[in-house]
Amino acid sequence: MEIRRDDLTGADIAALLQDHLAAMARHSPPESRHALDLEGLRQPGITFWCAWEGDELLGCGALKALDAHHGELKSMKTATRHLRRGVAARLLTHIIEEAEQQGYQRLSLETGAQPPFAPARALYERFGFDYCAPFGNYREDPNSVFMTRTLRV
Repeated sequence: MEIRRDDLTGADIAALLQDHLAAMARHSPPESRHALDLEGLRQPGITFWCAWEGDELLGCGALKALDAHHGELKSMKTATRHLRRGVAARLLTHIIEEAEQQGYQRLSLETGAQPPFAPARALYERFGFDYCAPFGNYREDPNSVFMTRTLRV
């Protein structure tokens, strides 16, 4: 598996992100959807990575700068046919290492509170993320869960 930065111009990543947004629409009401589309992910302060095996896209994830010391994990998605193969864990490891190299002291995330998001919450728990109050521009929402972890710097 190779993880590399992506410029969000390929058809494969557009399709994977469309699948991500569709999944959010199935499980979360509009006011509780915080996933970014292609244009949102192309904004300054966001770095985006894809995991590849040969020419096959396995998954993706992004790091958004909240401030000089705090980053947010965004758009973690594994292609359906590659679920339960360690793609998300490898991407998460990579993003945490990148955040540490960039000098972030904290990495936070928002994910769904509904049952379909339980595997994601379990992954984040295994990686040392703890539940926390909303951060940044987020507000309390019964459909959202907020998690954070301190990074090594």
